[in-house]
Amino acid sequence: MEAYLHSDIPFGPPAPAGAPPAYWVGPRHLAGDDGRLYEAVADTLADLDWTSLTIVRGRQEPDEAAEAPQVLRSTVLHISPDSLRWAQWVLPDEPFHLGNLPIAWQVSARAEPSSPLARWSAYFTPDVPGEVLSTFLAALDARDQPTVPLGGPELVLDAVAAHGWPRDTGQPGAGAVDPTFASHVRLGEVPPLIQDGDPLALVAEADDAVLAGWQAWSEPMLGAGYLWAASFSPSVPHDLVAAFAGGLCSRAPVLRRVLPESARDRLLRAPAG
Repeated sequence: MEAYLHSDIPFGPPAPAGAPPAYWVGPRHLAGDDGRLYEAVADTLADLDWTSLTIVRGRQEPDEAAEAPQVLRSTVLHISPDSLRWAQWVLPDEPFHLGNLPIAWQVSARAEPSSPLARWSAYFTPDVPGEVLSTFLAALDARDQPTVPLGGPELVLDAVAAHGWPRDTGQPGAGAVDPTFASHVRLGEVPPLIQDGDPLALVAEADDAVLAGWQAWSEPMLGAGYLWAASFSPSVPHDLVAAFAGGLCSRAPVLRRVLPESARDRLLRAPAG
């Protein structure tokens, strides 16, 4: 299916020789990352004056092929000017998975520079739209105190409701879904290995002691696997999750050359130029 989203869509940049054609596409939550998730987020962090570092682990033998699995692996770390927040590109380092998808970015924050531990962390797999993650990071950067709670879960649900996402009929106070039932946001038990600074997040014995965190995911074709997933540890402030959710369901089209195969037939497309 192909249709124009808006009659006044700006022209996109000229395509490099041999590059696939560019389209303005929507809905955003099904648009994927265009194969540029690192570049899109790194550009945002550079504009915010975050410092980037490369952490290298392992070693490479002189006669070892560059593509060998035992070669050097690196994690790119971006740190905010006040050192209270940071983002790690961990995809090359074989991270753990969410919904059978590898983690690409991990974002964390701490209360003060002297603390060695993160107060909270958020995790994003490939094909999370770069524009959405950039919106989340811009909101994080704008906060003076990135770990102080502001508001409750209703902030997240109101953010998606403003764009026409109905609440989950089974959990109206803790979840919402897009009108096509492909993408979800939900407050509940977080997956294993999600790191949080609140000791109660580690307690599994007592149900009333387990803290809930926000999860988001997209499954364009039921049973065909997830397109992307995101997980926020229990202490991530709700207003920051609301920024992510609001960006996720924005109706503004995004520029893409690479379309996710599982969502291709559900995307509206308009040639960019």
